[in-house]
Amino acid sequence: MENELERKIKSSLVNGRLPCAVAFKIARELKVSPRGVGDAANRLSIKISNCQLGCFP
Repeated sequence: MENELERKIKSSLVNGRLPCAVAFKIARELKVSPRGVGDAANRLSIKISNCQLGCFP
C-alpha cells in the first residue's frame, strides 16, 4: 500500500523525474526531511532532476 509521501512524489513527476525544488516542497508540506523524500524516490526508482544544491545525487 502506498503511503502519502509516495503518492505525492508520483503525482509530482515531470517527464518521469522529480524536480529538486518540488522535492523540497513535498518535504515541507509533509514535514519530512529532504533526505526522506530522496530515500522514498530511490525506493520508487525515481530520479531527482535539476538539483542545484547537490542534495540529491
